[in-house]
Amino acid sequence: MKNINFNKMKPKTILITAGPTKEYIDPVRFISNDSSGKMGYLLAEESKKNGAKVILISGPTAIKPPKGVAVVNVVSAEQMFVQVKKYFGKCDVFISCAAVGDYKAEKFSENKIKKTGNSINLKLVPNPDILFEISKINGQKILVGFALETDGLVKNAQRKLKEKKLDIIIANNVDSMNSDKTTGAIITKNEIEKFRNISKKLLAEKITKKYYDLF
Repeated sequence: MKNINFNKMKPKTILITAGPTKEYIDPVRFISNDSSGKMGYLLAEESKKNGAKVILISGPTAIKPPKGVAVVNVVSAEQMFVQVKKYFGKCDVFISCAAVGDYKAEKFSENKIKKTGNSINLKLVPNPDILFEISKINGQKILVGFALETDGLVKNAQRKLKEKKLDIIIANNVDSMNSDKTTGAIITKNEIEKFRNISKKLLAEKITKKYYDLF
């Protein structure tokens, strides 16, 4: 991006979540999603490059962490929630970029579920909504969220912005998942900045500038 000058900005501590979560049904099977974690890792890299101390809480990915970024590896949504609560008090900005699983199996089977040829019933229960729960204890921190939508992109993201008391929300089309390109909008209470088929690296730069402007 052009005309971005971070020289006058003081380094801050940024807490970022990235990647998918895995909710195990038995020792070998799990519920997950197609998130690559690219967006969160690019945000960590961009934040570090501009002088911030960065803590990255990451679900399972194959991406090499950016140099100088503190990485906390987790698997499940519950594990991610525990780590977010642990580090939240130390950050100035929390960016909830992870594709956290909405549901998990009510009961984990200690043994592999055997194939019998019959159907099985799998009861799912909700995982904690990490960003919503954290927003209750926000204080003076800047909160940044993401909304992955199949329709009503801006409208649904604006609703989440209000419900979760966010400062910024990035609305993404589902086609952005596991891709290097993305389409959507950066939304604040007073502004909607749409983008189309841009690189996730460029989007990371835009988001970083946006939250630095709020300091």
